[in-house]
Amino acid sequence: MGVSETQDLSAPEGVFARITSPAVRVPLRRAVTDLQSMTHSWLFTGPPGSGRSIAAKVFATALVCPHGGCGRCEQCRSADAGTHPDILWVSTSGVVLAVDDIREVVREAANMPTVARWRVVVVEDADRLSDGAANALLKSVEEPPPRTVFLLCAPSTDPQDISITLRSRCRHVYVPTPGVAAVKDVLLSDATLGLTDEQAQWAASVSGGHIGRARHLAREERARAKRATALKLPQMVYESGRLFLFTSELVKKATEEAASALEADEQREKAELENSLGVGAKGRGAAKAQRGASGQMKELEKEQKNRRTRQTRDALDLALIDVAGLYRDAMMQAVGAVDADGAPIGGYQHPDMAATSRELARRNSGEALVRCIDAVSECREVLGYNVKPEVALDAMAGRLRECCGVV
Repeated sequence: MGVSETQDLSAPEGVFARITSPAVRVPLRRAVTDLQSMTHSWLFTGPPGSGRSIAAKVFATALVCPHGGCGRCEQCRSADAGTHPDILWVSTSGVVLAVDDIREVVREAANMPTVARWRVVVVEDADRLSDGAANALLKSVEEPPPRTVFLLCAPSTDPQDISITLRSRCRHVYVPTPGVAAVKDVLLSDATLGLTDEQAQWAASVSGGHIGRARHLAREERARAKRATALKLPQMVYESGRLFLFTSELVKKATEEAASALEADEQREKAELENSLGVGAKGRGAAKAQRGASGQMKELEKEQKNRRTRQTRDALDLALIDVAGLYRDAMMQAVGAVDADGAPIGGYQHPDMAATSRELARRNSGEALVRCIDAVSECREVLGYNVKPEVALDAMAGRLRECCGVV
């Protein structure tokens, strides 16, 4: 079916209204209705929180919807709930996507769709594919089953995020960081949040274009408190007696937050596994089965530990993004890249911390503040190498003191 010449592809309709960028929305809508614009493998990239996973989910929903993504039919509702039989969602709560998991995905991807036109495989964490997993996925991406579509999501096309061969087999869709107004509109359109205009404006203005972060800040008091704590770090640089205690406390809070967020799921998983293994049951057969259960319990504990590690590192990464944003505001002011009101050109990343950024700009040169941003960025990178968080943050703290001329 082709696209009508009178159809306005720039107008958002149905599920496509969730995509804020017309540059993303238009080609995806066209691909749904025009087979000549369609391909079997897509790669969605964009900065964290830009909405690359949302774009992939919208596209997957439209592909299985008989109306091209109306947002109202049973197919759209089940896709939105994550229960559609022809959409396979692939993600990981651990550090990597393992090769065995991807081999199972490849086997399922070979099946014909059951109720929709397409079987859609959405790999939300393609940047976490192990080398073996990437190779296992590559053959299916190169020679996909006739009615299967692969949608991969990664931060960028850099080889560190996605293998060169996988990237070359996919049509690339870049999802840009949305502006404050677009994020605010998304928040206000979410009836479950119940935000006032002022609340939505604040969350959008301090989220750095990260839609998920804005929603989390708007919803969770704990998230707002953690952000406020992290943004004390640049001031603590000048208080050597408290700085390293502060970084330790930051790691502790991130660890506790991860454990709290995952506790309910971990207890449920443990209970389900114990039930399936007959733990606590009586009888000779039950006792024999339970003797072989220790290996599976240890495997679950290992998986849950990896998940907590990732959650902790992700929480610290968001805190460091906030710190870098505050140094960026200060750097812009230090070099005079400001508007008539003295605000950084393009706006503050942390408008509620304007007084702090002005003080940092007064005390440091633009060059020194650039080095501070580099130190924070390097710490974020080191955290991705499984370095102990305490070590990474302490090293960053030392560098920040040196950059700011603190002895």
